[in-house]
Amino acid sequence: MLDQLILFVASLAANFFSALSGGGAGLIQFPMLIFLGLPFGIALATHKVASVALGLGATLRHLKESHLERRFSLLILGAGLPGVVLGAVTILHVPERIATLSLGVLTLGLGLYSVFKPRLGLEHAPRHRQGAALAGGMAGLFVVGFLNGSITSGTGLFLTIWLIRYFGLDYTRAVAYTLILCGLIWNGTGALVLGAIGTVAWDWMPALLAGSLIGGYLGSHLAIKKGNLWIKRAFEIVTLLIGLKLILG
Repeated sequence: MLDQLILFVASLAANFFSALSGGGAGLIQFPMLIFLGLPFGIALATHKVASVALGLGATLRHLKESHLERRFSLLILGAGLPGVVLGAVTILHVPERIATLSLGVLTLGLGLYSVFKPRLGLEHAPRHRQGAALAGGMAGLFVVGFLNGSITSGTGLFLTIWLIRYFGLDYTRAVAYTLILCGLIWNGTGALVLGAIGTVAWDWMPALLAGSLIGGYLGSHLAIKKGNLWIKRAFEIVTLLIGLKLILG
């Protein structure tokens, strides 16, 4: 019972901040599973399955705001899902330390980039939706999908910043796309692949799912109420913390 309580509280906190900032649940939840005794591969598959509940909780809240465009949503899914599958298939063959160190440097860079771009993501100005520019954006989505399928710690943050920097979304809309499309559908696909080729700790799942679902809803609610500047600050804090943790180990 104590382990289940720890799982629930940690999952609630991790997914609350993830829903608020547009990613980063793995900062707390994934290492916690390893700390409590799960091997890397099992912890990875278990976290990926649990993270689907984050997407569900966020979806329940964000759909009330109707921020998502159907065509753009399909584009994100079509470009990113093949990367998710490829990443999930290959991750168990990649040295863990090399993968996490690389991800840490990239994540830290995201946070610093946002800090030094004070107007980044505060205004909604869609761009790069046609021709060669759109093809470049889809290539970026494929790469982000690969990262999401392979390394789970904070990769939703990459989708958030890509949607803002390349496609011109503001933080509120970018986080909505990330939590619904990445959190629910990308993570669901990754969970299916990892569940098929790996092992999931199903007896740990009730507490993780409950924390993810509730945390995702509450974090999304607060993000919608507070707006772009608040989300931007949360994004910067989460990315800097995740980057430092992954680098320092």
